[in-house]
Order: sequence, then C-alpha cells, then structure tokens
Amino acid sequence: MKEYDVIVIGAGPGGYLAAERLAHGGKKVLLVEKAAVGGTCLNVGCIPTKTLLNSAKLYVHAREGAKFGVTADNVRFDWKAMQAWKDEVVTKLVGAVALTEKKLGVEILAGEARLLGPGKVQVGEKIYETEHIVIAAGSVPAMPPIPGSKNNPKVVDSTGLLSTPEIPSRLCVIGGGVIGVEFASLFSALGSKVEVVEMLDEIIPFMDKELAPALRRAMKDVKFNLSCKVEHIEDGTVCFRTKEGVEAKVEASAEAAAKADLVLMAVGRRPALDGWGARESGLDLTPKGVVVDDRMRTNLPKVWAVGDVTGRSLLAHAAYRMAEIASANILEGEAAAAKGQRMRWDYIPWALYSMPEGSGIGLTQEEAKKRGIDTIQASVPFRVSGRFVAENGFAAPGQAKLIADARTHRILGLHLIGAYASETIWGASAVLEEELSVEDLRQLVFPHPTISEVIREAAWAMKL
Repeated sequence: MKEYDVIVIGAGPGGYLAAERLAHGGKKVLLVEKAAVGGTCLNVGCIPTKTLLNSAKLYVHAREGAKFGVTADNVRFDWKAMQAWKDEVVTKLVGAVALTEKKLGVEILAGEARLLGPGKVQVGEKIYETEHIVIAAGSVPAMPPIPGSKNNPKVVDSTGLLSTPEIPSRLCVIGGGVIGVEFASLFSALGSKVEVVEMLDEIIPFMDKELAPALRRAMKDVKFNLSCKVEHIEDGTVCFRTKEGVEAKVEASAEAAAKADLVLMAVGRRPALDGWGARESGLDLTPKGVVVDDRMRTNLPKVWAVGDVTGRSLLAHAAYRMAEIASANILEGEAAAAKGQRMRWDYIPWALYSMPEGSGIGLTQEEAKKRGIDTIQASVPFRVSGRFVAENGFAAPGQAKLIADARTHRILGLHLIGAYASETIWGASAVLEEELSVEDLRQLVFPHPTISEVIREAAWAMKL
C-alpha cells in the first residue's frame, strides 16, 4: 500500500518548493532531508552570504558617505555581530520554511533517503512506497585534487569561510566564478588583502565579454590573476603559473605565488550523486548530473529530478522553477505541458551580489555567434538614470548591454553591472519569455526615476 502520493528527496529550494506546490494541489507528501531544511542555499549559501554582503555594503556606504553630505565618524564593523545577525536570519528563515510545510500538511522526515527504484524509497530500515518521487539532492562544493589542499587547515570551502571566527588579513580565492567573486568582494570591503587566481582568461565565465572586464576593474581592491593554473599549495601559499601558450596576466613572471592566511577553494559546485542510490537505481546519469527532459522527467517512470542535482542550472531560482514544472506535470499530466509547463533553459536569469552587482539573462554576443545568429547590440552607462547618479554618483560603475536578433529585432539577452542589477533583471525575463522585439521594448513604460530605465535607454540606443 502506498503511504504517500509523492516522496521528495532533499529539502533545499527545489525540494521544499516542490513539496509545497504538490501539497497545495492535494497530494500527500513526504519530504526527506538528511541535514537541514532549506538546503545549501538557505543554510550555508545564498542567504548567509547575502546577509554578510549587505553588512559589508552598509559599512562601505557609511565610510564613503561624505560625498553625499553624510559624514559618519569612527565607522567600523563588528564581525561577531555580523555573524550573529547572519545566524539569526538563517534560523528564522529555516523555521519559516518548516512551518509553511507543516501548515500545508507536508510531513518532514529527518534521515538519509535512498532511491531503490520507481515508487520505492528507503529511509533507515524502512521502505516507503509512493506513486511519484522527486529527487532534489542538491550539490556539493567541487574540491579539485590540488597538491597540498587536502587536510590543509588553511584551505576552506565557502561553508568554512562563512563561519571563520575572524577576518583574514590575506585571502586567496581559487576560482573567479560567482562564489569566488562574491567572497572576494565581501572580504576586500572589510579590509582583507584579496587575491584571486582564475584558470580562464576572464572572471564570471557566463558573463558578457564586454562587461566582465568592467566588473573586474570596478573591484579595484582585489588583485586578479587570470589564465593561471594552481600547481600546489604550501601551508597558506598558493603557487600558480600561467597556462602554456598564454601571455602572462600576472604582475610577476609566468610563475607566481599568493601568500594568504586563508585559501578559499571556489572552483564551483557539482551535483550530489553519492549516497542516495543514483547509480544503483538505474537512473540515466552523466558527469554533469541526473538527465532530465524539459518537464523534469528522468528515464525512470514517475521519477523526477529538480535543482542542482540535474547539473543544468545550479541556481536556487532555477531550482524553484524546475520544482514548479515537475509539480505541475505530476498534478496535471499532459495538460500541464500543453499550458507551457516546460523548462526554457535560455530564460533563466543569473545575479551576482558583489560590489558592484551584476546580472544577466539570455544569450551573450559570443553565444549567439556560436548558434549562427547575427546580432545587433547597444550598451549604455547606468548614469543615464537620474536615480543611479543621485544615489551612486557620476563615477560609479554601471553598464547595460542589450542584444537582439539582427533580422527580427527580437530581444535575445540583457546583461547588467551596477547597483540594483539583481533587482532589475527580472523584467527582462518577461521580455524574453514573451519574445518581445526592440520595438516592443521601446513602447513599455518604465517608472521614473528608476535604474530600470537603463533598459529602455539601451533599446533606443539600438540602431535598427
């Protein structure tokens, strides 16, 4: 006898939202989590990181407020107090998620789930039977086998750095992706001497190639070593060299070292495929994660996968959308697909919460070219926005780049760096989803004064 209509493995963003949507639709749901409700994002990822970044931003704004007519004396930060506020935020939000699940009738079970096959999940000694299974096992930090990194107390991942008892005087970040850049921004704002070592020729690999250098230049207190491969780590010293055949982009020679009190390993995350029966159950897997279609179905009947475990888009909001799509298809079947409940991978926005912020959605010029699409584009500085200038000054970094199909004028992508970039990008999601053209975008009314007006200005700067 089936005890539950749906069993969800993992209570991160994808898992707990799937449970909510399914329970709201009348399903009896069991949500199994081996660690903490909220997953990586809520406990040791998105939320605690952004909480600390906000504190750092307040500190910087107070310290630099004189140009806006506000002078603060003896401006300082209290790392322990910042940590306490972070912990309070996380604890209350985790409690709120658990309470929401309870109110909807979702049963939360603490334990390590194991997928035995379609309709069967084992937790501890007990085997549960169900009609549908949603896998939301999440991801784990990638830890490459760099000599000297294993069991080195000075090498930490993002979770370890979040809980460091004191600000390191020197921080070396291995990896110039989102995690690395956000932590570099946070600790440099708080006075650490920060050095980033990145193997690729630019930071934030999915960012537009015009905006990524602008972001890097704006982070003037951080030293970036690009096109550099880490050879080994000795205590807190990261030894690296430029890749063969690549012009050195370090201040010294092709061989260099970064001395640090702490080393952050921030080379990305990988889907969590161990410990829950991924391989033994017969799931179709690749090194990138669980294989799913655009309705989040796996190769096993009535087994679905959402979030980071798919390897398709390791972002909490992408996990939310995958969860909604899987839930809709479980609840409505083919009718859900007919209503458009399919994952549209090109339309997932991303956001970077550094100082300055960055965000984007859709294709970059480089990606469009690879697909054989001729494009037109326009870039405008954020200072075309009166609000941006009023709140940030004329010299503050900010840029918007709009990309469109040269033939149809359909908007293909929008990329931003500057204040509130993360809050502005959502509107472009609707633009791309509705397949609007430059002409359509020019007709939209943007509230004034807002920073979102840079999108309209970019549309009018486009030469059609």
